[in-house]
Amino acid sequence: MALILHITQRADWEAAQKAGSYPQPPIPPHGFVHCSRPDQVVRVADAIFRGKPGLVLLCIDTNLLTATLDPAGLEEGEEDFPHIHGQINLDAVVEVLDFPPSEDGTFALPESLGALDS
Repeated sequence: MALILHITQRADWEAAQKAGSYPQPPIPPHGFVHCSRPDQVVRVADAIFRGKPGLVLLCIDTNLLTATLDPAGLEEGEEDFPHIHGQINLDAVVEVLDFPPSEDGTFALPESLGALDS
């Protein structure tokens, strides 16, 4: 399994489950869903979501995706980040993990992610 991660609000994930895909149309304005590899996700969370409660990590098996995956979409910093062009089919989401910030607002990988990423 090739695993990538997407950070979202639990409420958005619950809405997607009712609707049958994530995210709900329209696709974000930039035309893709930002994702991270497990080694990148904490840096992304700390930079963009610091201190924000109610987050979950969507653990996505890229082998199950029906949308187009660009595994090396370049961001401004020139680091490769995976991008999904289109909606994520729910069966590609193999696990949803709570992703709360610590007391100082920073994030850490959930311990249970290690079992999925091996």
